[in-house]
Amino acid sequence: MRMTCLLMLMAAALAAQTPKGWVKGKGYGWVYGPNDEVGALNAINSPAQILKALQSVKAGKTYDLGVPLDKRSYKWPGHSSTEIVSYRSPEGVKRQKDIGAFAGHREQMAFHSAAIFTSDNLGTQIDGLGHITKGADNHWYNGFKEANFGGDFGLMKTDADTIPPIIGRAVLIDVAGFKKQEALPSNYAISPKDLQDALAAQKVDVEPGDIVMIRTGTLRYWGEAGENHAKLGQHDSAGITLAAAKWLVEQKGAVMIGSDTSGLEVGTNAGDVPNAVHGYLLVDQGVHIGEFHQLEGLARDKVYRFVYMAATNRYKGAAAGFALRPIAIY
Repeated sequence: MRMTCLLMLMAAALAAQTPKGWVKGKGYGWVYGPNDEVGALNAINSPAQILKALQSVKAGKTYDLGVPLDKRSYKWPGHSSTEIVSYRSPEGVKRQKDIGAFAGHREQMAFHSAAIFTSDNLGTQIDGLGHITKGADNHWYNGFKEANFGGDFGLMKTDADTIPPIIGRAVLIDVAGFKKQEALPSNYAISPKDLQDALAAQKVDVEPGDIVMIRTGTLRYWGEAGENHAKLGQHDSAGITLAAAKWLVEQKGAVMIGSDTSGLEVGTNAGDVPNAVHGYLLVDQGVHIGEFHQLEGLARDKVYRFVYMAATNRYKGAAAGFALRPIAIY
């Protein structure tokens, strides 16, 4: 009887540590109901999980994980650049006198406002689950299809607005630091062994429910606003392989995976089809992808465990939460 009770307690403790929806060896997937638009982040989007994450803060030190962005910024070639255009200016407001409160203002008050034209996949961002589609029917996470949920004004399912505020335990895997390189070379394929070796050297591990950030060193060259395209392009194609993504999700239970590059995954890898990691994470597993996260400060201070916090902008229909400023709290 005593042994039975002990086994029951051990099973209960194990169940409490297992993220909701995750099965070791399988990962997450389409397991949260036919209308779900959140994916694996469901596993940490609860008061208990958020409290657990916040209780792990040690020093209260913050790190800015966002990169500054303007029209010069390096980007993946499939996305448009950013243009910020003065929409109203003090000269125009005073000259046109078309806004009553400012026409003939006794203190000569006026204002600036800007119109912003941009892609929803620029700068520090989190890919929404509808960013990638598969198959002749153009389906994405949870079986949502273009014929049903695509539109002239963006996605009608799994858009950026469905990404909940993220507060979770996170791990930095500094692959470039482990290999004693400023930045990994072009098309360096980060394997499961690379991740395992770096984690062992850092004396940390990925636990089920963790957010994982992988450093290639690319963003050490971001500069003022990512203006050095040649230098950034020299390293931006380094990234994880499909095998590495599967190891992180199916064996370790990562709920979100990000890096300091524009695409997380290796640019070319003989063993994978193009963009295999995006298809696997976003479509098959419902695991969000973080891109262009500035990890240099964390690596410099050897902060390998921290709390990750991010809230995407609420652009309905957008394919990604973009131009973000996530923070790491140690």
